[in-house]
Amino acid sequence: MMEGRVHSLQSLGTVDGPGLRYVVFLQGCPLRCVYCHNPDTWDPAGGAVMDTEELVEKILRCRPYFGAEGGVTVSGGEPLLQAGFVTQLFARLKQEGVHTALDTSGAGDLGKAPALLEVTDLVLLDLKFPTEEGYRQHCRGSLGQTEAFAALVAEKQVPLWVRHVVAPGLNDTLEDMAAVKFWAQRQPTLEKIEWLPFHNLCLEKYQQLGVPFPLADTPPMDREKLDRLIAALG
Repeated sequence: MMEGRVHSLQSLGTVDGPGLRYVVFLQGCPLRCVYCHNPDTWDPAGGAVMDTEELVEKILRCRPYFGAEGGVTVSGGEPLLQAGFVTQLFARLKQEGVHTALDTSGAGDLGKAPALLEVTDLVLLDLKFPTEEGYRQHCRGSLGQTEAFAALVAEKQVPLWVRHVVAPGLNDTLEDMAAVKFWAQRQPTLEKIEWLPFHNLCLEKYQQLGVPFPLADTPPMDREKLDRLIAALG
C-alpha cells in the first residue's frame, strides 16, 4: 500500500474522459505553463496524504453514479510525478473492473511510465505546443519529453485522446491548430482531439498565492471563434 499527495477529489466530473468520472487531482507539477489554471497544484509537498486503499474505498462508494460507462481519471498537477502511487491505484481499480484514465503532459520520470500504462485504459495527453520552442518559452518544458511519453503510449497500444488549450493571441490561429492536429494524427492509437478554450477563472488563485499570472490580461477564448477554427480544420 502506497501513499500519495492528493490535491483534491471530484466525484462526478464530465470533461475528463468518457462518461461520468471520479477525478483524482494529484499534487506536484514540474511545468509552469503560462495558462495553467491550477497553480495550487505546483508544490509537490502540498495537498493531503492518502493511501491507495483509502482512495479506492472513496471511489467505489461513487461507483453507482459513474457505473460501467464512466470510471476514474487521475489528473494533476502531473500524475507521472507520483507514477508508483498511480500504478498501484489503477491496478486495484482494474481488479474492481473500473475504467482508468490518465490525464498527463508526459512530464516526469518516464522510467515508471510503462508499468503505469499496463493498467491504464485511456491516456488524455496534454500537448502544450507542437514545437520545442513553444514548450521552452511558455511551459519551461520539452516537446521531446512529451513525444517520448507518446511513444510509450503507442508501444503499449493504449487508446489516446490529445488535448490542447487554445488561448487568444497565443495559439489561436488556424496555422497553430493545424500543427497540433498534424502532430496528433501521427499518433497510432489516437481516438480524438479535444480543443480546450482558455479561461481566466484561475486569476484569484494566483492572487491568493502571490504569484503573477502571465495571461492575466488575456480574455477568455471565444467559444464560437474556436468552433469556427475547428470547423475550418476539417
